[in-house]
Formats: sequence, C-alpha cells, structure tokens
Amino acid sequence: MSRIPSVVKIVEVGPRDGLQNEKGIVPAGIKIEFINRLSQTGLRTVEVTSFVNPKWIPQLADAAEVFAGIDQRPGVAYPVLVPNEKGMQRALQAGAREVSIFTAASESFNRKNINCSIAESIERFKPVMALAREHDIRVRGYISTVIGCPYEGAIEPEAVASVAERLASLGCYELSLGDTIGVGTPRKARRMLEAVAAVVPMGELAVHFHDTYGQALANIHACLELGIGVVDSSVSGLGGCPYARGATGNVATEDVLYLLTGMGIETGVDMDKLLEAGRFISDRLGREPVSKLGHVPKDSRYHAGTLSH
Repeated sequence: MSRIPSVVKIVEVGPRDGLQNEKGIVPAGIKIEFINRLSQTGLRTVEVTSFVNPKWIPQLADAAEVFAGIDQRPGVAYPVLVPNEKGMQRALQAGAREVSIFTAASESFNRKNINCSIAESIERFKPVMALAREHDIRVRGYISTVIGCPYEGAIEPEAVASVAERLASLGCYELSLGDTIGVGTPRKARRMLEAVAAVVPMGELAVHFHDTYGQALANIHACLELGIGVVDSSVSGLGGCPYARGATGNVATEDVLYLLTGMGIETGVDMDKLLEAGRFISDRLGREPVSKLGHVPKDSRYHAGTLSH
C-alpha cells in the first residue's frame, strides 16, 4: 500500500553541495545573497557551507565569513558540513546550531573521498558527536554511494543499512541517503530504502538523488510511496561530485517542488521566490537554469508559481 506523506520537508543543499563543485571561486557576497534569497522562499532547511580543510575544497574556504554574513530567519535551520573534530570546532566558533557528518556505503569511495575506511570515519565522528551533545547541536548524517559507486559498481542495500545503523547509533537525528553518481532507478531506490528502513525508522531518513540519467524524480516518487518525508535537492540543479567523474548535478529543487505540489503534498515553499533564487545564482554563474520551469511564461495557465498558492 502507498504511504505517501501529506507534508514533505525539502532540504536545500545548493549553497554547499551545489557550489562546492564550481571551478571558479564564487565571491562570499554572492553566496550570502543566494542563501538569503533561499531563506525567503519558505524552505525550512538551507545547508550553508562546509568547514572542511580549504585545501580539499577551495570554494568553501570562506565558510566562516559566509555563515557570519547570512540573515538567519526564525524557523529556518542552517546546517553546515563538518568532516572531523577540527571542523566541528570551527563550526562551533562560527555559531552553527546544526551540523552534518558524512561517510559512504562504499569502502573505495570513502578512501578516495575522505582518505579512510568506513569504520575509521565512524571513529572520527565520535568526538564530533561528543561536542554536539555538549553544546546541544543537532547532527545529521550523510551516506554517499547508496546505490552505486564509481569504483565498486553496484552497492548492496544491506551494506547501506549497516552504515545507517552505525550512524544512527551515534546519535544522528536524520540520515540522508545519497545516490552520489545518479545511477539509481525506482526499483533500486525502493530496495535500498526498504533495507535501511528495516533498521532505522522511516521518519529519520531522507533521500538525496543526483540526476545523471534523468531518474531522480522517478526515484523520489518511488521513495515517497514508501513514506519518505524528507528530500534533499539543489536549486537550479547545481552540484555534482568532485570525486565521481561524470556525475551531474543534484535534482533541481524547482522540479522536486513541482512534483510534490502536483501530488497535493504540502511543502510551504513558494515557487516564484524559488525560481527567482535559481535565476539569481544561475545568472551569477553565467549559465541557464537547469529546470525548465524557469522558462514557462508567467501568463501560462500552467505557470509553476500558480501551483504553490
């Protein structure tokens, strides 16, 4: 039986996961304006940046400046990514109230991405979680390569469930399951989610699909039918994976919102304001928005904005 929820939370990852893959450095002022525009759309969670070593991702070397510069609106969460205890300390100094940690379901990907095994990454997170408890910080967990890996190929759902169980036991309030290279199809997505939901409650899970083969929306729909209530996405389809050759961007938030609204699912997000934020960052990056919704004439009876009111 279908368990499609009546309300879904969209987690906007564009400012971090989207921009981190840009080759040209985006000025901090543009990032701040981008985040502020996203904050005005009705989104309840906007991932701001990552406190990783600037040598890894130079694009996010301005993490503290960006976090300090944004206008934090009541009712909106502004999580930041941290790789280890040092990153957590920097996040605390910046004033973050929510952080995310990350590992993978693939040993090979984990070693390429963060230079350690899955087990070693879990050990690295223990002092992060201790600091989080001490400072009353919420922690979200990311699991990459939940369906396929560029080095190992197909990933078994049971492997994903094993990693999810370990992260949940650390104290993560929510786990985001990421199809990092976008090789998922609805059947594969369902099998993966069913395996994870057998060890972690569905209400503590989110899905994060990339759109390499145009399957992201279909995969999201399949997961909605199982009861998933949180979806990660990136406005204008920004992003990719610097460690996965050929992986295209995240699913566009505009397209996810169009899908959810068309299904009668509440999100609280205003489509017109979301499209404006997408056009803003696309213009600054010198590209066309990925979502076709930005090209629908406003006088059309099918104009996307009319569906959000």
